[in-house]
Amino acid sequence: MGFDAIEVIIAKRDRGELSTAQIDWVIDAYTRGEVADEQMSALLMAILLNGMNRREIADWTQAMIRSGERMDWSSLDRPTADKHSTGGVGDKITLPLAPLVAACGAYVPQLSGRGLGHTGGTLDKLESIPGWRASLSNDEMLAVIRSAGAVVCAAGAGLAPADKKLYALRDVTGTVESIPLIASSIMSKKIAEGTGSLVLDVKAGSGAFMKNVDDARELARTMVELGTDAGVRTVALLTAMDRPLGLKVGNALEVEEAVEVLAGGGPADVVELTVRLAREMLEAAAVPGARDPEEALKDGSAMDAWRRMIVAQGGDPDAPLPAAAESAVVTAPASGTLRTLDALKVGLAAWRLGAGRARKEDPVSAGAGIVLHAKPGETVRAGAPLMTLYADEAGRFDRALQALEGAYEIGDQDGAGLLPLVIDRLTA
Repeated sequence: MGFDAIEVIIAKRDRGELSTAQIDWVIDAYTRGEVADEQMSALLMAILLNGMNRREIADWTQAMIRSGERMDWSSLDRPTADKHSTGGVGDKITLPLAPLVAACGAYVPQLSGRGLGHTGGTLDKLESIPGWRASLSNDEMLAVIRSAGAVVCAAGAGLAPADKKLYALRDVTGTVESIPLIASSIMSKKIAEGTGSLVLDVKAGSGAFMKNVDDARELARTMVELGTDAGVRTVALLTAMDRPLGLKVGNALEVEEAVEVLAGGGPADVVELTVRLAREMLEAAAVPGARDPEEALKDGSAMDAWRRMIVAQGGDPDAPLPAAAESAVVTAPASGTLRTLDALKVGLAAWRLGAGRARKEDPVSAGAGIVLHAKPGETVRAGAPLMTLYADEAGRFDRALQALEGAYEIGDQDGAGLLPLVIDRLTA
């Protein structure tokens, strides 16, 4: 059945509920070019202003899934589990998590993205490993997952193409912030990916897309509902992004830290969140006889899975990672306790150093970034290094230092106002 784009726009403009048939038609017609960008822009703005109910969001998500292919992992002999993070600063969790969960008994098909702005992208990080390849065919993905237990790669063009068009349009029409549109964008790709279970890591804080916990909780609840309605076992953790995760921010630097975790070390917060998410993934996938993630980190089996995964995608896990040519040290201006360290400002500084991009087509510097020498709650001494900045050109340091103005506070109290690392857990 055909509709008129104007009547669909008016229905949502006037706070009406769009029917399943209307949603199916408008997504299909827009994907095929029959609905113009300006018409879809008007509808997106109406959705941002007036919202959608659970049924509408589920229909919108399913319509985007149907615009392309749906992957099938049914030939695998183990359950599949995936994880999605809404992104943040120093969030390298996918890197140790995918091989860790594989080492514990599940298959992990992980389609990841690139960074934009102050948030880093998993593919950019992995591409700092010499030879590693992000783009794989479906057959290559299946071969990697069978040999290594996990695959982390770019989504193909055939996966939810409607979302690709809508995402680009939202970016230039001021409609990115709509929770129904954010949730359906993420979940259309994740459900189309075909995984049997999904764990969501929804960040809250200055360095996250959702700055406050209430908005993050609403986004998490909406995505859990979408996954559940689509028959995917889905759970969400709300986690802190008011300070950077770990001690290293930047592409090759974050790979280094991920390898430290796989070797049985690494910063406590990265280890804690990696293990917690691994346990959630194994439980959601109902893996029979699953190993404990802590043991897999201790005995080296997670590291073995990492090496197999990197080699299977053309990478050399033993090759030196790229290093930046220039460095600059930021010292503590006073002695005391580091009370706060603003994730957004650190992320912006890393971006200005070359670790991120302003546009999707921009290149990134593999070696650029920031190494933190103290975390909130720790004692610092006046004149001691607080962080080290890395860039390929020394001319980038001035703007990065400007971004760090007001980024930290040193006092005589601990970081009592910080969010807990894991704030909440949501299930259907």
